[in-house]
Amino acid sequence: MFELTNKTAVITGAASGIGKAVALVFAKQGAIVHLLDMNEHALTETANEIREQGNDPRQHLVDVSSQPAIKSLFDDIGRIDILVNCAGISNIGRADNTSEEDFDRVYTVNVKGNYNCLHGAIPMMMQNKRGVIINLASVASNVGLTDRFAYSMSKGAVLGMTLSVAKDYITHGIRCNCISPARVHTPFVDNFLAKNYPGREQEMFEKLSKTQPIGRMARPVEIAHLVLYLCSDEASFITGCDYPIDGGFIKLNTP
Repeated sequence: MFELTNKTAVITGAASGIGKAVALVFAKQGAIVHLLDMNEHALTETANEIREQGNDPRQHLVDVSSQPAIKSLFDDIGRIDILVNCAGISNIGRADNTSEEDFDRVYTVNVKGNYNCLHGAIPMMMQNKRGVIINLASVASNVGLTDRFAYSMSKGAVLGMTLSVAKDYITHGIRCNCISPARVHTPFVDNFLAKNYPGREQEMFEKLSKTQPIGRMARPVEIAHLVLYLCSDEASFITGCDYPIDGGFIKLNTP
């Protein structure tokens, strides 16, 4: 079950966190994985881990916010069966204290970056009359998060794009879904705590972990396993859906 043998999968944000976990899981399942990221060193580390599994990944240093760069790369790849849009950045702030620069930066990566990859991949999928797209949304797409104005904006847009793509291309054999994780223990979390709470990292990590009713953060591989299912032939009847994977955050935190 859940084999991806000989399927070409493009994964953005593949150098770390959820994107890296998806790349490793997909490679184990036999996919031809194309790893996209801006962090060359971390991207190479991901590629090397995949090679140790016996797969031969292709790594690409590319900025998802550049449409010409994405179009050129996708043309070179030639065939895309699966697109997983994991690349994204966060930002802390409310509407009144988020700078225009920070707002534009989040929009450019999280919204325009997704659009650029969709814009590049969908024509190929239409030509092949099949394809699967997974976008990485967030619990912020469904509920209000304190001090996450720009980030929530961007993830709400990801949800909207997912539903639009699913409806527009359902007759072309293209499925599009998104997943909405709560907090996931990635290098971003560790760097955030080190920067903002020096000396209190463990205390704050435990505090953030407990915001999920299940009592901990997710592991990236747990998110990757859901992505694998949704991209597999076993999920061939699923499209136009958002899947919270949140340790009970949305439903069990609601009064």
